[in-house]
Amino acid sequence: MARSLDEAIQAFLDQMGARGSAHTVRSYGADLSQLAAITDGAFDLSEAVLRRYLREYGKTPITRARKLSCLRSFIKFCRSAGWIDRDPTEGFEAPYRRRDLPKSLSQMQAEGLLEGEVKSQTPKRDRAMMELAYATGMRASEIVGVDVSDLDFKSGRLIVLGKGNKERVVLFGDACAKAIKEFVDSERVAAVKSDALFTNADGGRLTTRTLQNVVRRWAVQLGLPEDVSPHTLRHSFATHLLDGGADLKSVQQLLGHENLATTQIYTHVSIDRLRDSVAKAHPRGRSEKG
Repeated sequence: MARSLDEAIQAFLDQMGARGSAHTVRSYGADLSQLAAITDGAFDLSEAVLRRYLREYGKTPITRARKLSCLRSFIKFCRSAGWIDRDPTEGFEAPYRRRDLPKSLSQMQAEGLLEGEVKSQTPKRDRAMMELAYATGMRASEIVGVDVSDLDFKSGRLIVLGKGNKERVVLFGDACAKAIKEFVDSERVAAVKSDALFTNADGGRLTTRTLQNVVRRWAVQLGLPEDVSPHTLRHSFATHLLDGGADLKSVQQLLGHENLATTQIYTHVSIDRLRDSVAKAHPRGRSEKG
């Protein structure tokens, strides 16, 4: 038996640190420190204590769901260590979480963003980054992490190091390849201490913040919503693929989603667009209201 709850928590976090992300370890550590405060450090994982913890610290459905997930991971660890013999959270219901549909651009808006002309000191670099984001659905961190050697222009393939250091292959077309080549040939500053594709004026690897600012600046100058981001282009990539008839499993693989359920949310976006098209175009598709 662990001598204290603090000792059990530290053992759990040590194990997580060996195979999980630093962000997750910090998040779980903060959640479990609140649990330790409730028990004053005593090793008490009774159902009553855990319900009290969720009442006091899980004020919103999203927060409660996250803390319950953390608790269940910790409980599983404690059971495997032989410190407890049952899961006291078995009867707990996960709170309902309404998943907001991802925002995406229409195909016309996406083309307008990529083909538009704006004031920029690095227009070729900006355009190449946005073309890559829309062509592949890559995350912002993945885009700025691309090295020149990762690109295979002949096959239109790119090896991506995604979440959990998992590699996957994404594909890009001629328009994206052309934009990247124009940037590399005439505007790219040679990378210092790396093989980074997208660099700043000093040859350092570009940050995700810079990429986000670039996309937002181009969007605003071209009359698009100011909340357009690299993630918007990722959502647009997935939605437009499904609109065009791509199968869900292929989109999942290209996005690097571990679970198919994560990708399925995009089917709702496509269905909403189909419904809107029917409402506007079909003689009996229009609402009688208004």
